[in-house]
Amino acid sequence: MYVVTAEEMRALDRYTIDLIGIPALVLMENAGRAVAEEVERIAAVVGRRWLILAGKGNNGADGLVCARHLLEAGLQPMVVYAADPRTLTGEAAVQRDIAAKLGVPCVEYDGAALPWHECDGVVDALLGTGTSGPPRGIYARLVEEANASGKPIVAVDIPSGLDADTGEVPGPCIRAVKTVALAFKKRGLVQYPGADYAGDVVVRFIGIPSRLAEEHGVAVVELGEQSFLARLRVDPAGVRPADTHKGSYGHVLVAAGSRAMSGAGLLAATAALRGGCGLATWALPDSLVPALLGRRPELMLAGVADGGSGDWSRSDPQALLALAAGKQALVIGPGMGRWPGDSAWLRAIWEGADLPLVIDADALNMIADAADFGAWPARRAPAVLTPHPGEMARLAGIGTREVQRDRIGLARRYAMQHGVTLVLKGARTVCAAPSGEAYVGSTGNAGMATAGAGDVLAGVIGALLAQGLSAVQAAALGVYAHGAAGDRAAAGRRSAGSLIAGDIIAEL
Repeated sequence: MYVVTAEEMRALDRYTIDLIGIPALVLMENAGRAVAEEVERIAAVVGRRWLILAGKGNNGADGLVCARHLLEAGLQPMVVYAADPRTLTGEAAVQRDIAAKLGVPCVEYDGAALPWHECDGVVDALLGTGTSGPPRGIYARLVEEANASGKPIVAVDIPSGLDADTGEVPGPCIRAVKTVALAFKKRGLVQYPGADYAGDVVVRFIGIPSRLAEEHGVAVVELGEQSFLARLRVDPAGVRPADTHKGSYGHVLVAAGSRAMSGAGLLAATAALRGGCGLATWALPDSLVPALLGRRPELMLAGVADGGSGDWSRSDPQALLALAAGKQALVIGPGMGRWPGDSAWLRAIWEGADLPLVIDADALNMIADAADFGAWPARRAPAVLTPHPGEMARLAGIGTREVQRDRIGLARRYAMQHGVTLVLKGARTVCAAPSGEAYVGSTGNAGMATAGAGDVLAGVIGALLAQGLSAVQAAALGVYAHGAAGDRAAAGRRSAGSLIAGDIIAEL
């Protein structure tokens, strides 16, 4: 559930050793045995001969323990030392000596060709969370050769070459079929490209109590049933009491759509209904109303005076604020378009709407173009911003590549700086609260990279806010439910690439 940085992991490790009193060698034994058990499952399919690539640090020592357990289980491990084993120190030296006394086969890598063709799999225990920068020298060559071997690779804790905090790959990096994360997932395993290099990630208990993460202020959590129930205090199943009515679940106002992009408004408003609100009203330019009447019978339509333009450029923000009166949430921005002075127009909504806001799409770009956004007054009710990476780049004044470099860190910083809940969309969507807590999505698929999917998410989050959830609860549950609906939709199609936004709505 918890996702940690390398520094947080070191602190938890030291606390367990120094203050709880569990010796480092015990943690190492548990770690190596856990990795060996995962290797055995794969070995049952691919074969018994495994090369254990061991670095000179604690990650390598975990690999040595793994080799011992594989030998005991009847497999044929061979340890490949990346450095002269005589130079090992501390716990690594202890594990070297134990492995030698038990007859674990070993060889020191000197640049000569290894018998890759004779092995059935590889354990990557070269570099752990204590390293930074790309692998160099012998380590880089071993990483490249292991990848080129075509053999399945099981990584110990993180793939060697992966930045444990950001998921960046600055140089050669192991491509694992499975990563055995020890005690907790590292942030780099839940951010791309790291998540792609890690393969299937399994977390194994090694003796560090999981409660220590919360006690030590770990702020990032991966979304799942446990995190919803234990951390967010919300039931993802959404079970409702029998004695309720539509008024029990709130009224959402969706301000969205224009002549060229009316579909965005229809998607967001329909998704709000599917998200469980009791009532939904779609506010749109008045001249568009006749053509859209009845397109979704369950929706109420409210025209906003537009002078016949079919867009929002002539609309009065006070008219929208009047419509928002008595509603429980306002979703604003999908398909709205841009016009001169729109940032000031949005500020009037920001200041005047005394209800939770979901700000998406064009409304995000209005904020990005507002030079004084940092000076906008704090809202009494929460605001949820839902940018994709390009919109986030404009909000933060940086390039998209920089956004993707550390999505968790950037989302947390922006949310804390501006007092908003930020939903940074994309693979492994990040939900960050003003408090600094953050949640990483675990559902969704590449087929959801399609027009309108973000409009659907905005509508769902608005619906959850209208039902009384806090901003971070609504954002996290909305992201999880939206991704799960996309997964169900993709499972029912021949190709995820054929997914459209309406398919996601149908599965909510």
